[in-house]
Amino acid sequence: MWRVLTVLLLATLVLSGCQGHDSLNVLDPSGSAGQKQLDLIKWSFFLMCGVFAVVITIFIYVLIRFRKRKGIDVMPEQTHGSNTLEIIWTVIPIILLAVLAVPTVTYTFDLADMPREEDSIKVKVTGYQYWWEFQYEGMNIKTAQELHIPVGKKVHLEIHGKDVLHSFWVPALGGKTDVIPGRVNTMWLDAKKPGVYQGKCAELCGAGHALMDFKVIAEEQADFDKWVAQMQKPAVAQTASQKEGEKIFMQNCLGCHAGTNPRIIGPDLNKFGTRTTIAGILPHDEQNLKKWLKDPTSVKPGTLMPKIDYLEPKEMDALVDYLMNRK
Repeated sequence: MWRVLTVLLLATLVLSGCQGHDSLNVLDPSGSAGQKQLDLIKWSFFLMCGVFAVVITIFIYVLIRFRKRKGIDVMPEQTHGSNTLEIIWTVIPIILLAVLAVPTVTYTFDLADMPREEDSIKVKVTGYQYWWEFQYEGMNIKTAQELHIPVGKKVHLEIHGKDVLHSFWVPALGGKTDVIPGRVNTMWLDAKKPGVYQGKCAELCGAGHALMDFKVIAEEQADFDKWVAQMQKPAVAQTASQKEGEKIFMQNCLGCHAGTNPRIIGPDLNKFGTRTTIAGILPHDEQNLKKWLKDPTSVKPGTLMPKIDYLEPKEMDALVDYLMNRK
C-alpha cells in the first residue's frame, strides 16, 4: 500500500508541472521584464543552494565526526554563549539578504519606471468577469481577448478593474499586476521575438476564473502596422446573408455590444472576424461560435452572456456569417 501511495504521490508531483501552453513557462522568458524576473529567480535559487550546501556539509560532518562509536566517547566542544559564533551567524544572513536585496530593489525600480510615450505604445486594459478589453490610445482601436504588440517596443499598460478583483499576467513576458476596481495600476512589457504568448487572470474572480484567458500576439513592426490599418477600417456587411445577420445583431446583441457606450457590459465586436479565439478559449470557427451563442455558460461558467437559443437555424447561420466576416 505504501509503495502504491508513494508512486501516486510522485506521479502527482510530476504531472502538476504539465500544462498545454509553452508560453506559460516563466523559466523561458521572451520579454525584458520576464528576463529580469528570471534573473532574480536564478540569483535567489543559487544563493539558497549555496546556503543549503554549507549547512548540509556541516551537518554531515558533525554526524560522522561525533557519532557514537564502540570504545570512543568524544564529546564535542561546547560553544553555548559564544559571542563570536552569535556574531557570525547574525552577520552572514544580513550579508546574504543585502546581496539579494540590491538586484531586487534595482529591478523593482526598473520595472516601475514607465517608458516614454515617444518610445512606446499605450494601452488601456480593463478586466471584466470573465474577459479582457484592450483600448489603444491614439489609434481608435478597441478589442478584446487579444493584445497585439510590435516586437522590440515597450507597451505601457494602464490597468483598470470593472467589477471584482482580477490579476493581469503574461508569464513569458512579465509578472502579475493586480486589477482593482476604482484604482489604476500600471506596468510595461515587451516581446523580443514574434509569437503568441498566453495570458491568464491570476486572481480568483468567480466561477469562470480558470477560463479568463487572453493572448498577447507579438508581431514585427510591419505586420503590426498592417493589423492597425485593418482594425481602423470599418467592417461592412458584403453579402445578403451578412446583411441579414447585421439586422439580427442589431435586434438581439447591440444592447450589450454597442462598443461606444461606456456602460456596455460586453466586448466590442466590431472586428470579431479577425480574432483567433471565441470567448478567449475556443478555436475561432462557425461551429464553436454557434455553441457559444446557444449556451455560453456551458463554455464559461458564470459568464453574463445570455443564451441566444431562440433563433431559427437560418437566422443563426446569418448571424454567425455576419460576425465571422467582421474584418
